[in-house]
Amino acid sequence: MLSRILFRRRIHHHHRHRHHTNQSPTATATSAAEIPLSHPIYQIWSSNTSLGKTLVSSGLASSFLLSPPSISPSPSPSPSPSPSPSSSSFIYLKPIQTGYPSDSDSSFLYSKLNSLSRLRNLPISASHSILYSSANAAAAKCGYDKLLSSPLQGIVDLGFSETDRINDNTGRRLLCKTLFAWEEAVSPHLAAAREKALVEDSVVVETLGRCLREGVETGERDVFCIVETAGGVASPGPSGTLQCDLYRPFRLPGILIGDGRLGGISSTISAFESLKLRGYDIDAVVLEDHGLFNEASLMSYLRKRVPVLVLPSIPKDLSDDLVDWFGESQNTFNSLKEVMLSAYAERKQRLNSMQKKAGDILWWPFTQHKLVPEQSVTVIDSRCGENFSVFKAQSSEYITQQFDACASWWTQGPDATFQTELARDMGYAAARYGHVMFPENVYEPALQCAELLLQGVGKGWASRTYFSDNGSTAIEIALKMAFRKFSFDHALQLVFPNNGRAEKQIELKVLALRGSYHGDTLGAMEAQAPSSYTGFLQQPWYTGRGIFLSPPTVYMSNGIWNLSLFEGLLSDDQQLEDLTFSSRDEIFDKRRDESKLAGLYSSFISEQIQMNSGSNGKGHIGALLIEPVIQGAGGMLMVDPLYQRVLVNECRKHKIPIIFDEVFTGFWRLGAESAAELLGSVPDIACYAKLMTGGIIPLAATLATEDIFNSFIGDTKLMALLHGHSYSAHAMGCTAGAKSIKWFKDPLTNSNITDQRSLRELWDPEMVQQISSHPAVQRVVALGTLCALELQAEGSNAGYGSVYASSLIQKLRDDGVYMRPLGNVIYLMCGPCTLPKTCRQVLTKVYKRLDEFHQTRN
Repeated sequence: MLSRILFRRRIHHHHRHRHHTNQSPTATATSAAEIPLSHPIYQIWSSNTSLGKTLVSSGLASSFLLSPPSISPSPSPSPSPSPSPSSSSFIYLKPIQTGYPSDSDSSFLYSKLNSLSRLRNLPISASHSILYSSANAAAAKCGYDKLLSSPLQGIVDLGFSETDRINDNTGRRLLCKTLFAWEEAVSPHLAAAREKALVEDSVVVETLGRCLREGVETGERDVFCIVETAGGVASPGPSGTLQCDLYRPFRLPGILIGDGRLGGISSTISAFESLKLRGYDIDAVVLEDHGLFNEASLMSYLRKRVPVLVLPSIPKDLSDDLVDWFGESQNTFNSLKEVMLSAYAERKQRLNSMQKKAGDILWWPFTQHKLVPEQSVTVIDSRCGENFSVFKAQSSEYITQQFDACASWWTQGPDATFQTELARDMGYAAARYGHVMFPENVYEPALQCAELLLQGVGKGWASRTYFSDNGSTAIEIALKMAFRKFSFDHALQLVFPNNGRAEKQIELKVLALRGSYHGDTLGAMEAQAPSSYTGFLQQPWYTGRGIFLSPPTVYMSNGIWNLSLFEGLLSDDQQLEDLTFSSRDEIFDKRRDESKLAGLYSSFISEQIQMNSGSNGKGHIGALLIEPVIQGAGGMLMVDPLYQRVLVNECRKHKIPIIFDEVFTGFWRLGAESAAELLGSVPDIACYAKLMTGGIIPLAATLATEDIFNSFIGDTKLMALLHGHSYSAHAMGCTAGAKSIKWFKDPLTNSNITDQRSLRELWDPEMVQQISSHPAVQRVVALGTLCALELQAEGSNAGYGSVYASSLIQKLRDDGVYMRPLGNVIYLMCGPCTLPKTCRQVLTKVYKRLDEFHQTRN
């Protein structure tokens, strides 16, 4: 503390102008927050260090301030008159600087622009500041004798600022700012470690975001902002994270400084590909002329889609003030500025037009278009890990962050790091394989993914993997498998002549649960009970080829777990003493198998099977099909695991094949790799999709036992499973699947994995209990990555078709939480890697909005 006070006093006496700040480098909940689109903001990248990033930044500042733009940075594609020079600001931000104070890029730009403005007799008002630095850098800046102080370490609030006020009334303003500085001129991660002044990624991102927002508070009509990186594209930041990953939450459009030297073509292309792989838009490549014509090869590689601009050779004489060089380069910098302004205007025009275009030409699934006003359409610019970057055009235009709290229809799991890993591996698979045919062929991604599935979710029971494209298709394949096995076990195949057609009609049905949902294809819909999805308006062919039982459900209300039984289970003279549980773990306790309730379940289920098992010579229950533990689209209902376990056991006694629909519940969605682990039972067939690939690309798999597989073995192709699609086991999907399976279960890549091979508690138990006790809430289910709550509602306000939750959902989206309801059921869904603190932040927002929602309804 003493050293910090001395630094601040020295700085106060040393500089012409002192600026105090109370801001400190701490991160908030939403790291990137709102990024303004009211003016261009560009990031300057470089293929390597010492290629002239700061010279390009200075040239752009000169072009913008000392020769006003000729194209208006507005959504309109047509040029407009040049803006008045009395309303222009150029903002230069350098988030990371090493070698300070002897080397300071922001100081160079500040000094150079002041010199050029005087030379050209175009006065500007300029300011330069350094926000935070290591203690070493602060001591060097102040001339403080480090040998007389206590050991120096940590980041200090340097707060240095200097301003040239000679031309304070010109209207042309230059603001130069370095955010974090270290003394040693090495890579930032080394400087931070050696000077014991580490800065977390979230702090860098939050501080930069704050500075970007401050840039629009001055009120100028024309603002141009540059964010200059340090070193090369993949140079580490202070924490060691590559800068191309560190700044990814912003996804600012970029300019790449290429390398005109020998070997520069390769390094420039590598840098460009590294940025494109992470989803960055690069609007131009700029390089110094070294006489090797590297620009020709780069233009050929980029196919002229990205302009390549060439700057004159930079003088090597260190005493050269570069005034002549800037003069020679002015036309190039003017051209670069126009490219950037044009790309900015085109981007804004695209973003502003998307809502209307979407309403005119798209047909959204599960959406009543009449209920979706144009202004409510969410325009997603990009995704980074668990967050959408969403374009907003209200009182001002900006990009804001929304946490994807519905996991994009339950598919998503990657954080930002894993997203990049998946993109890289999928790119490799696409480049190596493209797409290749699967039947009778094998290639590494398909084989590896199949092996991992059998060693993971299929461990101990499955021996075969059948790939398909989506969950609904996987279910239809599973039904075909189950019906064939049932037919063989019950000698129904004897009624088949050689051509495979039955001489008499045999009806095979499924045994399933009411409230279940198994997909949208016609066959999958036949295997579910009547619902909003199966009515005549949706599926006129629907007949419902099954026996559908009402399941008992479990839920939390007022902080207590309750069991709700279905009508018909208990006779008038029967009763159960306690239908509550002290904890969620008690619900899954296998000691319940010896309870009176287990006997009641068994008797009821056995009776139902007996009543519907071929007594008329035609109808048979050919398969059991259930969503283990949680029924998703049916309203996030938690089925009593004891009931499902008994159901499985009874069907196995009657040689009815068992299918688990784990399209939603698989791959850690409920806290275990497979929901079968929670249930304490294994199937004969199980279906997986969604999280299997990390949600980045569609792929599904139906796993089966060897007995199921053997029922398709015969001397004729007609005995085989005649089902498939053109992209079965496509290489990119299998590559993503293999990567995701390994990533989610590895404690080194997923910090949520416990020693018990389960996810740690992600949703704060106390907050979940509070929400379950809220007067607006009827029930809550929290398990694994899911936290669902049903709002108190009656009549038309309840059920899937209800819009009762619409106002609450909109408020939460405004709060940065993107949700999509199931009628009056709203749910939060994170990924297996989501930090518990993130889940708590989301729950806090939900609880706050529930209070407001309840007050407006009462």
